[in-house]
Amino acid sequence: MSKSIKLLAMFGFVAVVAACAREQQAEEFVVVDPEPISVEPTYTGKYK
Repeated sequence: MSKSIKLLAMFGFVAVVAACAREQQAEEFVVVDPEPISVEPTYTGKYK
């Protein structure tokens, strides 16, 4: 192969590796539920 093709292939490879290696920060968010979470009923006996 000619040197220009090798050089272009090398630059392309470096560009792909650099693009993939860049770590993107994800936004973190908290979902606030407007209704409180209810407590599960407890077993109190057969006839209560």
